[in-house]
Amino acid sequence: MKKWIPLLILTLLIYSCKARKTAVETGQRPDSTAVAGTDADPISTDGKNVADRLDFYQKIYLHPQFDHLKITSKITADNIKVSPLDAIIYIETDKKIWARIDFLFFNAARALITPEGIKAMDKYNKNYIDSDFDYLNNLLNVNFIDYKNLEKLLLGRTFFTLSNRNARIVKNNDGYLVESLSNIKIETKEGEREYKIMMQYSDDFDLATVNLRDAGSNDAMQIDYSNWELQPNNVKLPKNVKIIIKGSKNSQILIENTKFDFSRMDTPYSVPSSYKKIEIQ
Repeated sequence: MKKWIPLLILTLLIYSCKARKTAVETGQRPDSTAVAGTDADPISTDGKNVADRLDFYQKIYLHPQFDHLKITSKITADNIKVSPLDAIIYIETDKKIWARIDFLFFNAARALITPEGIKAMDKYNKNYIDSDFDYLNNLLNVNFIDYKNLEKLLLGRTFFTLSNRNARIVKNNDGYLVESLSNIKIETKEGEREYKIMMQYSDDFDLATVNLRDAGSNDAMQIDYSNWELQPNNVKLPKNVKIIIKGSKNSQILIENTKFDFSRMDTPYSVPSSYKKIEIQ
């Protein structure tokens, strides 16, 4: 369990409704796709106005839609010895995320994530979990992961919405840099946490880097997306993903997405009666 299920969940995090009720400082949900009004302040570069924020927000928040996506991947992680691993991740938009991890043709782990929670089983050790999203948030030292945010993370989509008053957008040599001017507050039933957020986009408005730093601790997360590829249905997706977790927990995972397929597939998930349930503390 310690080897397979945390890796499976972390892998799902890199890729993203009835989501956990969180609230950011702006009053919007973290998974909101609202854009700024036409009277928004312009983006600046060396003091020069280059575009209004409405156009920029439309580029980073609005994307072509799809119903089904199968991702074939290879995974390398620094906390296990048996990598790289082969993985299949299947997304049915707004409904479920199903995943399978294989090693040497052996199906080692499987997961089913819905807006209601997370189910995952370790076939190697014959264990399983059945939990809400608190398990994933605790594992990653954050509190903003719900189903819709997870879906967006899987796809390299922007999952935080900053207000006009709390966002600095600057055109730089790498594209566009977005920074929160003050900490973003996210409230859940467990309490409140504040984050400093930085997002770098390419000149083509592809998300390149997300930096999240907890204002109250040394915990931080960085996600890097690269080699974006335009699919035949006009959906653009990253082929390479890197996630780094720092602070009280440290981890690094590299993912190479080798194939994207937008057809429907079967997603079997059933736990044998002999498997032991792991209780989440």
